This record gives sequence, C-alpha cells and structure tokens, in this order.
Amino acid sequence: MNDNRSSFSDETTALSNSPQGSRPPAMNGCPWHDVNEMLQAAGLRPTRQRMALGWLLFGKGARHLTAEMLYEEATLAKVPVSLATVYNTLNQLTDAGLLRQVSVDGTKTYFDTNVSTHHHFYLENNHELVDIPDPHLALTQMPEVPEGYEIARIDMVVRLRKTRRG
Repeated sequence: MNDNRSSFSDETTALSNSPQGSRPPAMNGCPWHDVNEMLQAAGLRPTRQRMALGWLLFGKGARHLTAEMLYEEATLAKVPVSLATVYNTLNQLTDAGLLRQVSVDGTKTYFDTNVSTHHHFYLENNHELVDIPDPHLALTQMPEVPEGYEIARIDMVVRLRKTRRG
C-alpha cells in the first residue's frame, strides 16, 4: 500500500533547503550516482555501506522502513552489513535531513524517504505506515509551548484497524 508514484529526484528536493546540505545534489536519474550526490550534498562520505543502503532505501520510490526491514533487504541483496551499521546509517541519514523518523509507539520506529511535511496512517493489523494523501490536513489549535522552546515538527499518526463485524 506504499505510494511509489514519487520519483527518486522528487524525494531529494528538500535536501537543497536543508541546513546540513552544502550544495544541492546534481541528480541524473541513475540511482547509484544520485545516492552518491545526495550523500555528498548532505556532507556525508559515500562509503560502500552507505551507498549500498542508500541505493536500497531511495531506489524504490517513497517508502517507510524499519531498521530491521532494511537489514533484511540488505541481507537478501548480499550487502554485508550488521544491524548496528543499518541503525547507525539510518540515524546519520536522518540527522542529515535525507530521512524522516516516525515513531509509531515505544517499540516501532519507521524511517520515511519522503521528508516533506505530511502525516501518516498506521495500519495496526499489518504494521504498515502509509502517507495521508490530504495535503490540507491541519491542526486547528496549537498547544502552548513552554518558555525557551519552539515546535520543531508535528507528527500526526492516525492508527487504523479493520472494522470488526458484529
């Protein structure tokens, strides 16, 4: 149920606005080249492991993955990485603005390749995160923010489950 309509280049446009990005990436449509450009533009060294994991992450359109899901994909693709390396790389890519971290509950964290402002449905029955397609969805009232703090981002996750037949 993931929406793979977004092109590889569209997902990286937010990088040019990222404070960590030193320059906008020069995308040409080749996933290997584009991952290299994304990493360098974000100030990350394009190591073999980052390149391979980046290719798995960004080469298939917009997606939501846990570290365990990416590790399983890497294992199937014969990419020699440990689960710790996958976690470290996902956190580095998140810190660089290339991924967005979405926490569903205390035990489940997804990494979203779509870093634009949007919200999510969480399908409880099959543990899947799906983008909410309505770009006009908004909170009508913001909470009072304590002194010395500012809102960094608002993540809305609407939990769905199959209706129970009576």
